[in-house]
Order: sequence, then structure tokens, then C-alpha cells
Amino acid sequence: MYEYQIVRKGVGRKFQAPSIFPSLSVMSNLEIAMKQQKGFWHILRAKLSEGDKEHIHEMLSLIGLKKESNRTAGTLAHGQKQWLEIAMVLMQDPELVLLDEPIAGMTEEEEEKTGELLRTIAKDRAVIVVEHDMDFVRKFADKVTVMHEGTWLCDGSMEEVQQNDRVLEVYLGRR
Repeated sequence: MYEYQIVRKGVGRKFQAPSIFPSLSVMSNLEIAMKQQKGFWHILRAKLSEGDKEHIHEMLSLIGLKKESNRTAGTLAHGQKQWLEIAMVLMQDPELVLLDEPIAGMTEEEEEKTGELLRTIAKDRAVIVVEHDMDFVRKFADKVTVMHEGTWLCDGSMEEVQQNDRVLEVYLGRR
């Protein structure tokens, strides 16, 4: 399945390394990512409506980059680039957001902000995060699913997962 087909089905994906347009402004990155017709003639005639502008400003507020809107995206700190890409995914208005290790390389302060951002996002859409930082998972996950070699092992609260005999056997070599 092609990327655009996945997006049209309501799935937004963000991989570990940020994928932004570094030479464009933060605002331009969000404008490009906006859900709209992408045909050649439509793009030539495209103009932001007031609603579009409002949506971009709401997204800038959500990710805490409103003051950085005209800044070149490539000059942002690592965590800010991650938040920008999350916002770019959200500009497609997905029903499901898939994030791969969204806090990789972040400072503790950035991790905290990212956790709060994910909680906010999860209020009106499904969010699935692949994350290996168990402190982050413990603090921000409502439900934890443990996978082993590509298959489901167990799920539940963090406490339930930590006490699961199969998890202990597979990951710690003991029961």
C-alpha cells in the first residue's frame, strides 16, 4: 500500500528520525502537510483560507512553537523538530496516529512535554506509540502491549505487564 493510501484511510505515521522540510519555515511545513487536494492544478491555484490559517495557528499553539512560526525548521532543537513532525501528521486529521520512539534523543524536559502532547492528542484520536524508555511508558501510557519477535506477548497496565510471568521469562530470563 502506498503512503498516500494509508493517509487516506485515516492513519498518520511518524518514524523515529524527524522528517521535516529543514529549509522552509515552521509554518510552511505545516501548510505543506495540510490535508488538501494535492493535484498539480490545485496546488498552482491553492490559497490558504482563514480557516486553514486558524488551523495552522492552533497546531502551532498545541506544539508550543507559535513564536517560532517564521523560523527555518532546520534551525529548531531536536525536540522541536519532533513536535513539528507530529503536528505535520496531525494536519492530515488522522483517526489513528502511529509514533515510533517519539522521545529518542530528547532531554528530560522535552520528554515531559512530548508525553503531555501525546495525552492531549489521544483525547480525540487513537495513538499508538512504540517506545523502549520504560520510565516514559510508565508515566504516560494508559495501556501497555508487549511484543516479542513480532508477536503479541501480553497487554494491560504497566504494573500488570511487569508482573506477567511470560514477560519476566522472555525479557529477564526468569519466572
